[in-house]
Amino acid sequence: MHKWRPTIGPVLNPLAYIAQRWTPTPRTLQRAALAAVVMSVVIVVTGGAVRLTGSGLGCDTWPKCTDDSLFATPAQGVHGAIEFGNRMLTYVLCAAVGWAIIAARSAKPWRRSLTRLGWTQFFIVMGNAVLGGITVWTGLNPYSVAGHFLLATSLITVTTLTWQRTREGETDPRPRVPRPVRKLGWALLGTSLVLIAAGTVVTGSGPHAGDSSEVPRMPFDWATTAHVHAVAAWVVCALAVAMWLVLRVVDAPDDTRARARDLLLVLLAQGAIGYVQYFTKLPEALVSAHMLGSCLVWIAVVRLVLSLRERPVAVPEIPAQTDPALSTAR
Repeated sequence: MHKWRPTIGPVLNPLAYIAQRWTPTPRTLQRAALAAVVMSVVIVVTGGAVRLTGSGLGCDTWPKCTDDSLFATPAQGVHGAIEFGNRMLTYVLCAAVGWAIIAARSAKPWRRSLTRLGWTQFFIVMGNAVLGGITVWTGLNPYSVAGHFLLATSLITVTTLTWQRTREGETDPRPRVPRPVRKLGWALLGTSLVLIAAGTVVTGSGPHAGDSSEVPRMPFDWATTAHVHAVAAWVVCALAVAMWLVLRVVDAPDDTRARARDLLLVLLAQGAIGYVQYFTKLPEALVSAHMLGSCLVWIAVVRLVLSLRERPVAVPEIPAQTDPALSTAR
């Protein structure tokens, strides 16, 4: 006599379990991706606020705020509260990235590429959290601070790419403009990256060290690095203007030309802020606005380059149907 045993189905991981019970709409998927973009910018701006208020060592260790407390203590004052508040925003960022991962995994049909992009965001966030801890342990070493910002920029890149991919299909990309125009787009992207990297050198050698104590600085003349940064900015502006003109000549799609126009507007505002802050001795409010502008410029460049190709959404073929009147005719 055989003993009855209950049938046990396959054990699902949490993401697969949620995916079986929830299907996000395309709009929900896009909003989840956009939330990750917004939070990746917010964490950069608030991180800049930590440095500009001299709160970089408000929490003097990591991952705790002090040797004895996970949280900021009254003895650390406002600087501890600011630094600890920025650390707490990392959890909000993780929640936004987690929402993007869950939405991508639950989409029907499942798109593996979106899920991979979501997990890439997660690992960048974790890596930057560790690098942030190293930055605190090394007493705000300027090279570590620069790496912290560049890794945050890579997060903005991936979140922006994910946001764009939620509005595309899984087909192979196809160009929307001639090859020379696409090469100009890559030149614009590379030069913009040089511009951002030069900006970290300006920051690393400038007066805002991130803490009121003695903090090491990069051994470069600040005025010279600022001039190099300005030259790179002018090159980016020239390439952006060239791209805008070329896209009109080749009669590029309207949305691509709109991306080029948006980039020019953001660059104009960013350039104005940059020169004003230089001649007014770097007031904290303008430096913070310039950091926000840096994020917006990079997003505009990435979106412009992505708009030079397309991945159309595949439309399922509808099988031919027989006219009922003909099928019933005798």
